[in-house]
Amino acid sequence: MKKLALFAFTLIAMFAVNAQVETPQPSPITKIEQKVGLTDVTLEYSRPSMKGRKIFGNLVPYGKMWRAGANKNTVITFSDDVTIDGNAVKAGSYAIFVSPNKKSWDVVFYADTNNWGTPQNWDDAKVAAKVSVETYNMPMTIETWTIGFDELKNSSAHIGFVWENTYAAVKFEVPTDAAVSASIERTMAGPSANDYFSAAVYNLSEKKDLDKALVWIDKAVEMTKDQPRFWYLRQQSLIHAANGDKKGAIAAAKKSLGGATAAGNADYIKMNKDSLKEWGAM
Repeated sequence: MKKLALFAFTLIAMFAVNAQVETPQPSPITKIEQKVGLTDVTLEYSRPSMKGRKIFGNLVPYGKMWRAGANKNTVITFSDDVTIDGNAVKAGSYAIFVSPNKKSWDVVFYADTNNWGTPQNWDDAKVAAKVSVETYNMPMTIETWTIGFDELKNSSAHIGFVWENTYAAVKFEVPTDAAVSASIERTMAGPSANDYFSAAVYNLSEKKDLDKALVWIDKAVEMTKDQPRFWYLRQQSLIHAANGDKKGAIAAAKKSLGGATAAGNADYIKMNKDSLKEWGAM
């Protein structure tokens, strides 16, 4: 009985230690994922509310750097290199800081996102972009700090900031045109040598339509004849052999062996020599 009572007491003690009361966060976190053209943009930040307080010039002082939210840093992530007010900004994650004034804000994109609030030791070398933007008075009061994406276009968007009765926005540009143009050129140019090579090797490995595999590997080798690739030639020899063309297989294997020898690739040297012996060429 004493053991049972002790066991029950232990369970109660464990529950008391592990139990936690969950309450809503005063500044709940939000995450926004936005596609701008072909670029993925992600924004994570915590959202404080006014709660009867005066914000700009009081809770958020003029002329002082602010974390642009509550709790940990407000962080924006770009999947591609972008341009912010003429500043080239590499793909990656950046903390956003704001220094508000009465008629304008300085908005800073900072490469170190691991600060809780503003950095204790500010490093100008980590400033990826700094933009001064005009502020606008809103005809209504916005209770909760809000950041979003406005003016969405194929090649640009605005990061919009609004709280109390103040709105500001920072424009950024994405490389949509360059990416689309490159994609069009690749597609219109037809399959690449590597496309033909991959398709041919797949058909060989799956033992399906070896005639097509032969056409594709020959195209891949032809497209790279100025800079022969010994691994292409190796597969060409195997596909010729699978199609019953021993003469073509031997010729391709010898070329592959020469390239592998020049590159010092022992694996391909051995594979080609073994095949040439098998086909009676060594």
